Amino acid sequence: MNEPESSPRIGQLVRILQGREAGQFAVVVEILDDRFVLIADGDKRKFDRPKKKNINHLEFFDYVSPEVQNSISETGRVTNGKLRFAVSKFVNEQVTDFEKGEQPNG
Repeated sequence: MNEPESSPRIGQLVRILQGREAGQFAVVVEILDDRFVLIADGDKRKFDRPKKKNINHLEFFDYVSPEVQNSISETGRVTNGKLRFAVSKFVNEQVTDFEKGEQPNG
């Protein structure tokens, strides 16, 4: 699932696989080391109180929110509104992709 050479990036969208918030989406707001990142979604997890997660407990997507990435690189922080926007935009695009016939056969 996670390739060793693909390291997490600021602004990258993830799905939480383990813990109380499993199944929810969030954005990487800070990389602590090679094992842990801080994530927030702007709704239940605000930017000023991010969740520390083991990267093995996250599913990383090939999508980095340019709004979040630019905001953090320029000012060192991002608004909760931008985090919510990035998550909802990504989820809406994913749902649209699934509706086009990429859903698993059940």
